[in-house]
Amino acid sequence: MLLIADVHLGKVAHFRKHGAAVPVEAGYKNLEKLTEVVNHYNPKTVCFLGDLFHSKLNSDWDDFVKWVEYTTPNIILISGNHDIIPNYLFEEIKIQVLDTLEMDGFLLTHHPVEENEKFNFCGHLHPGIKLQGVGRQNMRLPCFFKRKQQLILPAFGTFTGKHILKPQDDDEVYVLVEGAVLEVS
Repeated sequence: MLLIADVHLGKVAHFRKHGAAVPVEAGYKNLEKLTEVVNHYNPKTVCFLGDLFHSKLNSDWDDFVKWVEYTTPNIILISGNHDIIPNYLFEEIKIQVLDTLEMDGFLLTHHPVEENEKFNFCGHLHPGIKLQGVGRQNMRLPCFFKRKQQLILPAFGTFTGKHILKPQDDDEVYVLVEGAVLEVS
């Protein structure tokens, strides 16, 4: 199973509709990136951990429907706070929509939850970390943020932003940089 959080399809179109000068190409990158990842890992199931779409139906829905037609894995959507497109539209294209999914000792959700018995995979926060060098230079990078019973996935979408988290002693942080995942805990 491939877990993907916070793609926010349609966000570029939503912002452009409301006057923001965002390049239209930014919207296409998400589906291209999805295709690359699914083709590379060839999972049996793709599970979106919420916020697959950013807002109401827009032109990106039609592109997504075409993407689903050519995608072989089963697709599950764990509903997120931005997933306001009616469930029946997802179900019509054979996407199962759930609030949460429990399986094999894991709990898949959109929002992080404190659950001591099951390890929680989630999204929602768009985790990032600020790294600072000795010369006061700094950079903000998306990251996987791991706590004892939880892994918060970075936002998959290209136009999503980051929420800078401050790790505690027991937390583990894995940054995404130039196609690699590196531990910086």
